[in-house]
Amino acid sequence: MIKVLVVDDSAIVRKIFTEQLSQAKDIEVVATAPDPYVARDKIVELRPDVVTLDIEMPRMDGITFLKKIMSAHPLPVIIVSSLTPKGSAMALEALDCGAVEVLAKPGGSFSVGEMGAQLADKIRAASKVRVMKRAPAGDKGPMASRRAITQTTNKVIAIGSSTGGTEALKDILTRLPPDTPGIVIAQHMPANFTKAFADRLNGLCRITIKEGAENDSVLPGTCLIAPGNFHMLLKRSGARYYVECKTGPMVHHQRPAVDVLFKSVAKYAGGNAVGIVLTGMGSDGAEGLKVMKQAGAKTIAQDEASSVVFGMPKEAIKTGCVDKVVSLRNMPQAILDMV
Repeated sequence: MIKVLVVDDSAIVRKIFTEQLSQAKDIEVVATAPDPYVARDKIVELRPDVVTLDIEMPRMDGITFLKKIMSAHPLPVIIVSSLTPKGSAMALEALDCGAVEVLAKPGGSFSVGEMGAQLADKIRAASKVRVMKRAPAGDKGPMASRRAITQTTNKVIAIGSSTGGTEALKDILTRLPPDTPGIVIAQHMPANFTKAFADRLNGLCRITIKEGAENDSVLPGTCLIAPGNFHMLLKRSGARYYVECKTGPMVHHQRPAVDVLFKSVAKYAGGNAVGIVLTGMGSDGAEGLKVMKQAGAKTIAQDEASSVVFGMPKEAIKTGCVDKVVSLRNMPQAILDMV
């Protein structure tokens, strides 16, 4: 049984989360807390396996509390935030501070039922996260080569990730040279967060990072991240690759889904593509990577030791269609070698 502590200043949110999670046979909400001070005592007393944490709360904000948790009682924390620019930016800061996942609060087109199912899935993923010591600031491992890469739209790099993916993507993308072939990414994140995530990465990388939009071209030195709550597909018109963003049923309880992106890459890029599955829970991406391999693409999966959750890479490897299993440290160079 996975023990969960819900921390939120809203009594309504605490009630909704408790009711939704009580429907899962493998999850138990052992307590709720209206602020970090109460939550601190509950953590010491009950030793929960996972904490869900709001950001904007009275007496102490969620970011400050998260830092205290990670220094005193490290455990998996899921950030639950409202879909506002401020909330998105703070949620991304929380990921930098050690949170393992981000989830949007119910609202707009995001129903309570959808939230409950996604929260349960994220809690299951978080409960399996292994606490890993982070590299000291400035130590990014071996830098990817600045080798000259043929600048052509005929090369496409497709990446899929989920739990732990935001930090993995940052580690990879910040080490790629400016002439890297065009990249398309499906990272499991809610709406609004993907734009804030892309904007943040754009300020750190030598390639251009942006949230994908309808008809955006996939060009060398550019990376498009699928917008939250939309599937992103690769298309081709002559020599030009571009993306299509659309709604539609969730796949593996996700929108965007990695399988949707990968299958479109297989169809329109075929052997001119490289597919990469990074850390995450579940099997999203495994089937799509298999289709890419069958179309002639080269394929990579992140290794278990460097994955926050070895779910998606493991399922991809089980298909027998992964060419190379690579650590996060060596991933940028492996990608460049394949393109």
